[in-house]
Amino acid sequence: MSHSEVALGGQHAGHHVPVMEPSPFAVPAKKLAMWLFIISDIMTFAACLVAYGFLRNSTANWPRPFQSSTIISVLIMTFILMTSALVMAMAVRAARAGDRPAAFRLSMITLVAGLLFTLLHVREWFGMIGQGVTLFKNPWGTGLFGGAYFSVTGMELLHVIAALIALLIISLGYKSGRYTAVDLENIGLFWQFINIVWMFVVPLIYFMNLAG
Repeated sequence: MSHSEVALGGQHAGHHVPVMEPSPFAVPAKKLAMWLFIISDIMTFAACLVAYGFLRNSTANWPRPFQSSTIISVLIMTFILMTSALVMAMAVRAARAGDRPAAFRLSMITLVAGLLFTLLHVREWFGMIGQGVTLFKNPWGTGLFGGAYFSVTGMELLHVIAALIALLIISLGYKSGRYTAVDLENIGLFWQFINIVWMFVVPLIYFMNLAG
């Protein structure tokens, strides 16, 4: 029996048949899984940043190696990452509207911006290595600086690279119809999370260690 027949039967019997609406609190399983993953990742990053802060504050000869040129490069990287977050949000909005070509194009722009950020970050790493900074030593003071620096920024860079790989796969799949707007929105959530983490990394790692 169809819904219309049920509705007519209810009307004939003098009863109103209410229309069932989806729960406003319903969350797709994929999105819920992404949120749970992000929450667990927040705790991981928080632990790393707290440990870094403890090491820095408890070490008297903590190095302050970053010059103004490094800070300018970091600000450029930050601008690129923030712009990519805006473009990714536009891609998700286009996907929700059913505009696949626009969503794909915007997601590819996000990918290019992320690649540029990665290249600048790797260049910074090589610059630090060229100055003698490694995981276990540096030329300015305590060897803990190198381990802390590469651990925190390395985690951020690893997340960026993983997100770029996922974004490429999902964007191509979305263009071909294999993935939906929900999938693109999920990778968008992860990309925004990476941007938020970077906003904590920049002041703790770079601004607080600016050479006097």
